[in-house]
This record gives sequence, C-alpha cells and structure tokens, in this order.
Amino acid sequence: MTIEHSEELKAVVREKYGQAATRVRDGETAASCCGSSGCCGETTAAWDPITADLYDAGQTDGIPAEALLASLGCGNPTALAALREGETVLDLGSGGGIDVLLSAKRVGPTGKAYGLDMTDEMLALANENKRRAGATNVEFLKGEIEHIPLPDNSVDVIISNCVVNLSGDKRQVLREAFRVLKPGGRFAISDVVVRGDVPDAVRKNMELWIGCVAGALEEQEFLRLLADAGFEDPSIEPTRIYAVEDAATFLTGTGLDVAAIASQIEGKFMSAFVRGTKPVNAAAPRALLVEKCCGPDCCS
Repeated sequence: MTIEHSEELKAVVREKYGQAATRVRDGETAASCCGSSGCCGETTAAWDPITADLYDAGQTDGIPAEALLASLGCGNPTALAALREGETVLDLGSGGGIDVLLSAKRVGPTGKAYGLDMTDEMLALANENKRRAGATNVEFLKGEIEHIPLPDNSVDVIISNCVVNLSGDKRQVLREAFRVLKPGGRFAISDVVVRGDVPDAVRKNMELWIGCVAGALEEQEFLRLLADAGFEDPSIEPTRIYAVEDAATFLTGTGLDVAAIASQIEGKFMSAFVRGTKPVNAAAPRALLVEKCCGPDCCS
C-alpha cells in the first residue's frame, strides 16, 4: 500500500469511527464498523457475525453501557490475554474503552491500563466512560498505532480488538508493539485473519477495509511478520470462522456481486486470537546501550 493510500485509509477510518462514537454519545445503538453492511451507516440494528456476543454479561458488570455499545471488535482479548495483578497493559485502537476498562479491573489498582486511539470522538467517549466507571488506573492516549506514544520496554501486555487489520502498514505496527513491550512481554490481540486467497475486488473495496475484512492479513503472512518483528512463538488461534451466510452479510451494501463472491470467500475469513512474546533477552534499545558504554570505542 502506498503512503498516499495509507493516509487516505486513516482519514476514512477516523471519519467513520468518529461517526460511530457520536451516535453512541447521542444515545443511538452503535453500528458495527467491523464486518456489517451497516458499518457506520444509517441503520444500526443489523446483527453482525463478527461483533455479536463477544462479552459475557458477568464480565461487563460495572462497565458503562456506552462502552459496550461502542465496541466494534471481533473478539474479547481481555479474556484471553491472561492479565495479572500489577501489570501494565496497552490497548491499540481502544475506541469507546471497553477493553481498557475490563483490563483495568483485571490488573487491579497496582496495575495500569492504557488505551490508544486516533479519533477525537472515540477518545472523548472513552474518557466519559472512564469517569462513569470510576476507573483510577486508566489513561487514554491520542495517537496512531504505527507510532505508539510510549517509551521502549514500558508495557507488559499489548491487546487490540479488530484494529490492526485497519492499518495500511502492519509491519510498522508490529515493530512498534515489540518496541514498547518489556522483555518477556506478551502480544495478545483479537483480529480478523484470512486463510488462502480472496478476490481482488474484496481487497480493493474501501468499505470492506473499514469493515475489518479486506485489510485482514493472510494467516501465514501474519505469522511471518510477527517473527520478522522479533516475536517468539507466534501463533494464531481461530475463534470464529465465517460461513457463506456471514460472507453475504459482509458484502451487502458494498456494491459487489454478493451471490458471485460470497461462495468464493466462505470459510476464508476468521476472527482469531494472535499471540507472540518478546524474548526475555531482547536487545536493549540503542540509547540504553550507549548510556552503559564503558569505553571510547564501544558501541561504535
């Protein structure tokens, strides 16, 4: 993807997700921006095979309804990431803040939960949800997931919920995730992943990019990019595999020939839990090596 196309994609994502946040703030039911034909559109009542039924009722006790309504994800990374008391966790593309607030409960008062989002409306909604939840160990940051505004080696766990697929530079996202994780830190995200080839018409359709489908990485490519970034033991665990009926739901309203394409992509898209670990002996950042240099010629 060219830089120009990547910036165009960011602008469209920012606009569409901003609209979704505004509708939640105004008391409307959230449209799914992750797979439905109603993605950020006029109708908000359609059932979505990607976003439906991700959270158990008991998990969301004490979480503002607006945080749940603004959830545009494809999984529940907080339930799968094995968060522990006292850990620092970062949610990439935190939206209305549901996964950050759930993480904050899991890491407890001695831990910290950050949310990163580039959309002003989502950040405003997330901060309001933080206030309503009374969360004191939560901080929402404005920025892009390709350029995380946190120091090297500063977080224990990175989560994300159907956001990495929206980036036009996924290699850079994974590099940044590796950078900010502490040695031994865990990358544990939910995302849409592709198995095999899909029609070019799907890949090129911008509405499906916003719907978390066309931008999804192919399974083996995702594993390769994780390894290239430095992660150990990369793995992908399917959590939902979408049937032809789900494919038809994705495609409705996109201008594509639903009948012709749906059968070609049946079973090729899945929600999955994507894992990787930063090695315990990962090299220290160069700035730290220079600081510890003990001679005039070392580190040269």
